[in-house]
Amino acid sequence: MEPVQLLAPDGTLRSDPRWPLDVTAELCRDFYRRMTLARCFDNESLALQRQGELGLWLQSLGQEAAQVGSITALRSDDYVFPSYREHAAALCRGITPAELLVQWRGNQHSGWDPVRYRFHIYTLVLAAQLPHATGYAMGVQRDGTEEIVAAYFGDGSSSQGEANEAFNWAAAAGAPLLFFCQNNQWAISTPTQTQMRASLHQRAAGFGLDAHLVDGNDVLAVHAVTSAVASQIRAGGGPALIEAITYRMAGHSTSDDPGRYRAPGELDTWQNLDPITRLETLLVDRGWLDAEFRDGLEQECAALAAETRRICRELPLGDVTSLFGTVLAQETPLLAEERRQYEALVASYVD
Repeated sequence: MEPVQLLAPDGTLRSDPRWPLDVTAELCRDFYRRMTLARCFDNESLALQRQGELGLWLQSLGQEAAQVGSITALRSDDYVFPSYREHAAALCRGITPAELLVQWRGNQHSGWDPVRYRFHIYTLVLAAQLPHATGYAMGVQRDGTEEIVAAYFGDGSSSQGEANEAFNWAAAAGAPLLFFCQNNQWAISTPTQTQMRASLHQRAAGFGLDAHLVDGNDVLAVHAVTSAVASQIRAGGGPALIEAITYRMAGHSTSDDPGRYRAPGELDTWQNLDPITRLETLLVDRGWLDAEFRDGLEQECAALAAETRRICRELPLGDVTSLFGTVLAQETPLLAEERRQYEALVASYVD
């Protein structure tokens, strides 16, 4: 299977009758704006981590098209289960920088109300969100609504048992679930070719999922394929999987050094396929990127960067003592003793 591609790396636009998309100036400018803002936020967050303001950060650098193209193809009431790198998708759903950063600053376990945004909290354990998404989709199925569920994950997660169990359960139940894999070529330091011998979309088809492969750095193709597949699921077509071929331009996290395992020149090759640059080439060629739009977007990015820096440093500290009450439904003697010891430790630091 060849990846679906509507926008070539050189900015050439092509049509595919299987995946129709009305490519307008408004649509392309909207995608470009969303991806650019997401990268701006991502870069600011990286800088904050390097300055010691965040404990950890996992960049979405290079994966903006896969996230923006897919999340905008869903309805606002479709429930989404992310992993931990879906910052661009989260911003598209309206989640604020403060809500995204508080977890990585270590102030709370999560920062937003998943019901409000129809976007679940981040899951740091690989593939743990996939059985959750499958169960939720089976509930939606029994409710008889038109809602569908989407689950984001990476190629590394696809090697986990939970992923394969979720694929099988979803297929067997005919659940209204879209599995969206961002195959960014690396499971931390393990390359895709070492991790698996059969491509994920091939494996997914073996489970009975409707499987598709798309160029994940082509925001137009991602949007067209996701729109069509989501409509098919919504109409009762059963679960599906989209494998988006993209690249993690940064390290796995800020504690990772990709230079220790990537071949020289590999990053340069993928930087030539940058999803934002690709769309910008189309916008320039079509005359859809004028000075007014550029200036407005630059101002918007500057404001977002300033807000991200300000709000990060102002995030309130959480009350760690309250965490003891969320471990078990009823406090055990051991847990009560641990709470008392912690309270005594905190009190000992008071002048």
